Amino acid sequence: MPESKKHSGKGFFWSLGAFFVSLGAAITAWILYSRRYIDHSVKTGDLLEAEHSEYQSTHAGKLSYYFDKSGKGLPLLILHSINAAASVHEISPIFYTFRGQRPVYALDLPGFGSSERGVRQYSPELYKNAIIDFVNEVIGEKTDIVALSLSCEFSALAANENPELFRSLVMISPTGFQIPRRLREVNKERRAGIKNLVYAILAIPLWSRALFDIIASRPSIAYFLQKSFENAIPEGMIETAYALAHQPGAHCAPIAFISGKLFTPQVRETIYKDLTLPVLILYDRDAYMSFDLLASTIYEKSNWKAVRIKPTKGMPHFDKPGETFFQMDQFWAKLTS
Repeated sequence: MPESKKHSGKGFFWSLGAFFVSLGAAITAWILYSRRYIDHSVKTGDLLEAEHSEYQSTHAGKLSYYFDKSGKGLPLLILHSINAAASVHEISPIFYTFRGQRPVYALDLPGFGSSERGVRQYSPELYKNAIIDFVNEVIGEKTDIVALSLSCEFSALAANENPELFRSLVMISPTGFQIPRRLREVNKERRAGIKNLVYAILAIPLWSRALFDIIASRPSIAYFLQKSFENAIPEGMIETAYALAHQPGAHCAPIAFISGKLFTPQVRETIYKDLTLPVLILYDRDAYMSFDLLASTIYEKSNWKAVRIKPTKGMPHFDKPGETFFQMDQFWAKLTS
């Protein structure tokens, strides 16, 4: 081998080795910085201007919720989406609009807001049980649900298992209507194995919190939030999200979400198709999902209705509140007529 090629090969491996050494040093430095200098107990205060209480669920641990029982009629349960800093704060316009008109409850799901966090098995089953326990033991009567994004899947699971607890379901920007990607076409065991492997890597205690601190930084939160709003991000939402993402154990549930463990495979075919209660879907564009299969689903289901709220990007209750709440009112009015 010519001498120049030998030197070239050695130079390549030396550069590669130097790169990995530098990368390792940077990762180590960030882990140490995260542990020593980032506050993971930021004060949050009340997330809604309403009465606040806690409930010990048999299946889901401590659940935090806000409520207003001053209205009359059938109760309304509102569920936030699932993301790095999810909480009842992101469904506040719905709560404030319908309080006084009917009993209203806003629930922080397990691992989010002020509900119990920490290391445990986060799964669709856990969230389904949290909803069922809450309606059974706190609300105590038949309930309408409004759910946002992935929480629509959990609500559908709950409604299928205990249909007597729920009168109707409003889905805002629901997951599960996109055309399956090739990854989703692999067999069930392999798909679960991929999710478990991703989760196992992300959840390693050495770096899980430090990794989440990057995702939950203010610039990152602002970037991802803006994708969900047609207009400007509501005042105070970034700071609230940052505070919520900097609590003890705040990274545990989001890591399960990022790994894909909180999604139900083929939810449209396995869960949504069995819903017998009236369903209203409010949607438009969404940066994180598509609604390619929604039209065919509506065509097949006489108890379903879909309304496009334009222009919105996943949060119509912020960007188009008037039209959003009008459609909800019209939907519920027909159920009582």
